[in-house]
Amino acid sequence: MSFYDYSVKNTKGEDVSMNEYQGKVVLVVNTATGCGFTPQYKDLEDMYEKYHEKGLEIVDVPCNQFAGQTPGTDEEIHEFCTLKYNTRFPQMKKSDVNGENELPLFAYLKSQKGFEGFGHGPAALALGMMLKKIDKDYKNNPAIKWNFTKFVVDREGRVVARFEPTADMKSVAACVESLL
Repeated sequence: MSFYDYSVKNTKGEDVSMNEYQGKVVLVVNTATGCGFTPQYKDLEDMYEKYHEKGLEIVDVPCNQFAGQTPGTDEEIHEFCTLKYNTRFPQMKKSDVNGENELPLFAYLKSQKGFEGFGHGPAALALGMMLKKIDKDYKNNPAIKWNFTKFVVDREGRVVARFEPTADMKSVAACVESLL
């Protein structure tokens, strides 16, 4: 199967096929409203405004699997994002990205780009230490580790990059820009 064979549900419960994004650069991200990385919504919206007309689409999948940092309903999440960060990219239904009920799209994305580390810096160190307490083997599996993990899909549907939440958003934007 390819990226274009998957779908996710929007906040109305309707299927959104990734096939709709053929020929576009797609950034798929699991998000949260109460996380230390939540301000990345601003960077995501800035990228969307700058690159949407050039072919960027963002698939925002709110997820409550990481420390319960997305407790609201789909409507509350959408209201928070639009009021606080003026987001205009579409949000999908709150969903799991790991485990028994994970979206098949995320199983596919993880099979294409596994975990390669958090990089360097205080946030990377803190997240690594916290995860080691939860899963001593976290470095050796492709699971989504935390909110705001991002996958970049090129215009041909290839998963070309995975960015952990600790990645500099300028690096994410540079990757996206290079594909447009």
